[in-house]
Amino acid sequence: MTIDRESRSKVALRGVPLDVNSSYLRGPAEAPAAIRKAMYAGCSNLWTEDGLDLGLPDTFHDLGDVRFSGDGRTAFERVEQAAANILQSRLPLISFGGDHSVTFPILKAFHAVYPDLTILHFDAHPDLYDQLDGNRESHASPFARIMESGLARRLVQVGIRTLNAHQLEQAKRWNVEMVTMRDLGKFQGIRLEGPLYISFDVDVLDPAFAPGISHYEPGGMSVRELLAMIQSIDVYIVGADIVEYNPVRDREGQTAMVCVKILKELTAAIRRGGKVAATEHWR
Repeated sequence: MTIDRESRSKVALRGVPLDVNSSYLRGPAEAPAAIRKAMYAGCSNLWTEDGLDLGLPDTFHDLGDVRFSGDGRTAFERVEQAAANILQSRLPLISFGGDHSVTFPILKAFHAVYPDLTILHFDAHPDLYDQLDGNRESHASPFARIMESGLARRLVQVGIRTLNAHQLEQAKRWNVEMVTMRDLGKFQGIRLEGPLYISFDVDVLDPAFAPGISHYEPGGMSVRELLAMIQSIDVYIVGADIVEYNPVRDREGQTAMVCVKILKELTAAIRRGGKVAATEHWR
């Protein structure tokens, strides 16, 4: 299935308030509400940097949040089904909120529609643990589950700065292409392929820019570095997620506004349909 030009003009949004697989702090389940509040705050607007007005009617199709019962065993099934229902409508999907474990069930739904996905993963952590603290569904393990399940033909990870021996072996096992923070300039030499799915963990950013995260990992990317990478993408993007924002640790909504900025530029990248962002649109 492909996304046609008409459907690409509208992007589906879905909140995922789930953090049961967080290993350190809870709070990412509160992210969808905080991001929506920031999106429509009067202190900013919905224009993108290349001149798209995302405040126009029918730009976003916000389908609310995935609803969960008290049975945690069915949570992933609900996340997967919610994504699958949206993809049946031929809409590109941006999911937001939750810990990084939610990316696995979301990508199960995407794989059914796009069996040859490339994943671009921004994160301080590779999230390739076979298990963490006995939990194979941990937010530290989604890309181990994704790659062992064959849900992507290619995984490109950017911003990594916590690599250990176990995760290095896992990366070698699945031929993961990894751009560490020390070698961030190498991203320019990577040729991405579509269809592309982007998974954005907020802690890829330095905590100075995004303090609302559970795991502080100094030495990360600036917001501008991240935006430049998103704006340089020249292949079709079919979906994305924004995860690991923790409002409990945020400062006056600073990180929520960063999440909205990323959401806007991801939407613009989807709507450009494989073209890089214009640089002189105001002239």
